[in-house]
Amino acid sequence: MAKKQMNVESFNLDHTKVKAPYIRLAGTSEGQNGDKIYKYDLRFCQPNKEHMDMPSIHSLEHMMAEFSRNHSNQIVDISPMGCQTGYYLAVINHEDYEDVLSIVEKTLNDVLTATEVPACNEVQCGWAASHSLEGAKELARDMLAKKDEWTEVFA
Repeated sequence: MAKKQMNVESFNLDHTKVKAPYIRLAGTSEGQNGDKIYKYDLRFCQPNKEHMDMPSIHSLEHMMAEFSRNHSNQIVDISPMGCQTGYYLAVINHEDYEDVLSIVEKTLNDVLTATEVPACNEVQCGWAASHSLEGAKELARDMLAKKDEWTEVFA
């Protein structure tokens, strides 16, 4: 029996076949004026085997959202996956995969040298009590340590 095609791209991905960490193009969308959005799956953890803790995910999200924009003005959004295994990165009019890898690498290196989590306060954040600078740095270190594997999506 054929598997039903789902509307969400990642729901059609066989999560038992991927090998984290990786960075893959998960989809593209074109606007009515010709702008293209490229959505990348930044997978930090092996699905259904490991996951990131929420304070670390939250802090890394803040840091990547802020720091990535120092390396590109084409960042649309960086958002954590609900499964706690990675993030989605959306860029506009930027189809250069190798450059996206470079932006992610530079951003994660910025995380390693950070002394605080940006916008980690009750005025700028909806759950300011849930952060971990050291946890975010550990996630960044682990991802960078396996940089040579980022282009290998499947085991």
